[in-house]
Amino acid sequence: MSVQIQVKNVSKIFGSKPKSAIPMIKEGLSKEEILKNTNHTVGVYDATFDIQKGEVFVIMGLSGSGKSTLIRCFNLLNKPTDGSIILEGQDITKCSREDLKKVRQEKIAMVFQHFGLFSHRTILANVEYGLEIRNVPKEKRQEIAMQNIETVGLSGYEDKYPDELSGGMQQRVGLARALTNDPDILLMDEPFSALDPLIRREMQLELLDIQERLQKTIIFITHDVNEAFRIGDRVAVMKDGHVEQVGTPEEIIASPANDYISEFIKDIDRSKVFQASHIMTKPNALVSIKDGLNVAVKEMRENGISSVFVVDRSRRLQGIVTIDDAIQGIKDNQSLSDLIREDITVVEEEEYINDLIPKALESSFPLAVVNENQKLVGYILRVHVLSGLTSDDVSESEEYVY
Repeated sequence: MSVQIQVKNVSKIFGSKPKSAIPMIKEGLSKEEILKNTNHTVGVYDATFDIQKGEVFVIMGLSGSGKSTLIRCFNLLNKPTDGSIILEGQDITKCSREDLKKVRQEKIAMVFQHFGLFSHRTILANVEYGLEIRNVPKEKRQEIAMQNIETVGLSGYEDKYPDELSGGMQQRVGLARALTNDPDILLMDEPFSALDPLIRREMQLELLDIQERLQKTIIFITHDVNEAFRIGDRVAVMKDGHVEQVGTPEEIIASPANDYISEFIKDIDRSKVFQASHIMTKPNALVSIKDGLNVAVKEMRENGISSVFVVDRSRRLQGIVTIDDAIQGIKDNQSLSDLIREDITVVEEEEYINDLIPKALESSFPLAVVNENQKLVGYILRVHVLSGLTSDDVSESEEYVY
């Protein structure tokens, strides 16, 4: 990935003389003290980070942390008091009114929490609105709008009105409207927080599916740590206008920057953050389909295990063979291929622990983890799944009891 946006020492102070508050912040005065002494509100102070092209970058924090203030700096709905926001080499804080209008129309689109739909316009008319004000011919803009209505799963609803749709469907309309301008960057300010939990979950998955297809850069605001860690490639955690830590969900969980971060993430549902690749064990023992049963028995005895995965020459998974079957097969003069069991559960590297739990409980054998080429890259025991929920280490003796 390449850097698309650079946020450099961005501060946003609300008040009649905002720059007068910056020296007080540098002296260590709190937001409350500055508000009391100067009647100025510190929205954001000295935010510095980069955003990569094509990533989902989540800004997370509690109410009053400054996250919504910061996201509005990206399209200058809030003009920073200090600092720079550099979009593909251009400092948009220094844009002329005409250049800023072009950035908003062509580069950046925003999806709001409360949809912002026109109640008197049909879904199609709402979605095409951005192109309409850019004077795109009607036939062309409706064609583009219909493509995006289909993208968000609302085909057949284009002639309905917003009040005929559920909250989740209205949010899809808002997303389709933003996508219709074909922006490079989507700003999403707590877009799912007003939705019921089940609909919210569906919208999170829908967003990830759309992102996989379209590869937009998404800046997403939330106060929900589980939502942040589920959809974010990287996460910035804010407190009192300051960015406390930026990192991948893994990095933040493994190495919280301070006590505030530790407290913030303590109740996170790890099953929705960690994936199969995080908890799997790389197989030390494998047998090839070309090997015999004696080789399989030798591998199992030397590694203290009671079953072993079988792969082909390209390490693609073929199945599993047990020690009991192998010993009996030697007595019966059978081949390895005669005894391979295919009733194993195969999972992908990127599957979340939450989705692995029922599979681990139902499987008689370790879960086999494969990559996109169906090559075996690891295995997961039931104890691995449970340890992944608590992040406790699995002992060596536990790893090989199967």
